[in-house]
Amino acid sequence: MAETWNKKEREKKKQQSKKEKAERMQERKDNPAKKSLDDMMAYIDENGNISNTPPDPKKMRKVKLEDIEIGVPKQGEMDPADLIRKGTVTFFNTDKGYGFIKDSETQESVFVHINALKDKVNEGSKVIFETEMGPKGANAVNVKLAP
Repeated sequence: MAETWNKKEREKKKQQSKKEKAERMQERKDNPAKKSLDDMMAYIDENGNISNTPPDPKKMRKVKLEDIEIGVPKQGEMDPADLIRKGTVTFFNTDKGYGFIKDSETQESVFVHINALKDKVNEGSKVIFETEMGPKGANAVNVKLAP
């Protein structure tokens, strides 16, 4: 079977790379590179960049552990007045014991359970309520009829 010029050329390149690899391996065996610990050390300077020289101790800053925030920052206390909302009962099923209140400000629908009611409500009742997050979203609690 006749070999084409392309096949011969590829075979030559393979043989050449094998030969170069074997030479490099022999070179490493003959002259093992002993690196000192100082050659392997890496430092971080005052700007957070990696360098091979130790940082200047005069430029170091002290950081308190409490000041480092990982993840979501801590949420501050909310004003109790912001939690009280007004709305209208859009649906309430007394047999099943749940319903929905439409918030008058945000126009979002909030779930309400019969156990969270302070007063008896019907559909269309104006109410004052607070919200808390449940497993499926916002839930209304402390629901009272609006004066």
